[in-house]
Amino acid sequence: MSTIEVPPPPEVFNFAQHLLSVNQARPTRAAFVDDRGPLSYGALEDRVRRAAAGLRAIGVKREERVLLVMHDTAELPVAFLGALYAGVVAVPVNTLLTADDYAYMLEHTRAQAVFVSGAVLPTLSAAMTKSDHEVTKVVVAQPIAPLHPAEVAFEAFLDQAPLARAAATRRDDPAFWLYSSGSTGRPKGTVHSHANPYWTAELYGKAVLGLREDDVCFSAAKLFFAYGLGNALTFPLSVGATTLLMAERPTPDATFRRLRGAIGVKPTVFFGAPTGFAGMLAAPTLPAREEIALRLVSSAGEALPAEIGARFHRHFGVHIVDGIGSTEMLHIFLSNRPDDVRYGTTGFPVAGYEIELRDDRGGPVPDGQPGDLYIHGPSAALMYWGNHQKTRDTFQGKWTKSGDKYVRNADGTYVYSGRSDDMLKVSGMYVSPFEVEATLVQHEAVLEAAVIGVIDAEGLTKTKAFVVLKAGGVASEADLKAFVKDRLAPYKYPRQIAFVDELPKTATGKIQRFVLRQREGG
Repeated sequence: MSTIEVPPPPEVFNFAQHLLSVNQARPTRAAFVDDRGPLSYGALEDRVRRAAAGLRAIGVKREERVLLVMHDTAELPVAFLGALYAGVVAVPVNTLLTADDYAYMLEHTRAQAVFVSGAVLPTLSAAMTKSDHEVTKVVVAQPIAPLHPAEVAFEAFLDQAPLARAAATRRDDPAFWLYSSGSTGRPKGTVHSHANPYWTAELYGKAVLGLREDDVCFSAAKLFFAYGLGNALTFPLSVGATTLLMAERPTPDATFRRLRGAIGVKPTVFFGAPTGFAGMLAAPTLPAREEIALRLVSSAGEALPAEIGARFHRHFGVHIVDGIGSTEMLHIFLSNRPDDVRYGTTGFPVAGYEIELRDDRGGPVPDGQPGDLYIHGPSAALMYWGNHQKTRDTFQGKWTKSGDKYVRNADGTYVYSGRSDDMLKVSGMYVSPFEVEATLVQHEAVLEAAVIGVIDAEGLTKTKAFVVLKAGGVASEADLKAFVKDRLAPYKYPRQIAFVDELPKTATGKIQRFVLRQREGG
């Protein structure tokens, strides 16, 4: 294992209290800046402690869960840290999901309260109508319509005396969940401890990225992602930096406005994903080098094509530091370095983590051969909530099975070689081909469907569906795309659809996706 001298947190450790205490000497410095202006570190501590008191006041107890269905505004870190401060388990979730998704999460978490952005409230309300939930209070940030009796505005919820002291949680106590998608079945509630974000901030945010107090961090990846949570909350707050938050979708133009300083600060550190970088480089409004103040750029979520990294560096004069992390490990454990970027690779193991590549029988593989990626490090999740079998499959003793395949080069760098299962990584988010296929076959004209990933001109993965129509069935590509969008989160729809007479299958009738991948050239 690569080593680094980082002292462990004390046995009694509350991560929210840790972040607040780190920043008590800088009460006037901006912790967060969103579209409405800055929130200072002093104001952040006051609001976090009031949010914690609010949770206690409505009867939420230690280790019970609260769901956070919130856009990236200053209310989200207040709610997240307020829950941790009170010893309550925060569960931030994707704001792009459907009512059915939220209905499942409400029941799975047994959430006692929900924090929700006003724009997402209608979808949450529909989820609550169709679920057997335990929610007693819905706290609405920036409401856009009159609230019902069980709902309260965020500012009113904070009208409490601040909680006097943080819950005396222990470093291995559950602090928050993040949902991780699987190739089949429902998403898994990945349980992280109070110590885990401490380790990722120390081992990666500080030791690899070298974040500083004078940095302004801006993440296109949202706070409900493990990557975004580190980028925009745990990393910058660990060093007293400022985070620029963006509630809207990270389109190139929305991103450029903030890089140019339109919100009052100019980011010095930008965290993105390869699909986003490709979109930025293709946009006609791409800023000139002198318009921005970036000193560091990070990428994760999917493998970064070397050409995108090289083009970005030629234009802006800043390298993209590419790495890989996972929801199960919380953040990045394999990465390039700001002073040693090797495009086309994911770099080297992060100090404090150990990497193994194994063959199908669990044995080591030689350099140059693909193997299943296993990780050992201090930020591994505790478990998948209520899923004993998946927990045993993934968390194997001190090792975590990633589900990714990698090749180790002779120089010690690692190169991504695909997934061990059929999961696809599209725009940094997992898409299950089974889920898309199951949705397509619900269309009255569709007999069968198979979904694979194909590589576009930028070297990025996009979904393609092969569809067999029923005899006499009629459907267009636009029809089927709209059909999927209506039933799944919008990012899951297939970007291409090909109509075929039949699908390749085994003798037992199982669809052979690998044959389709071979036909598509990868």
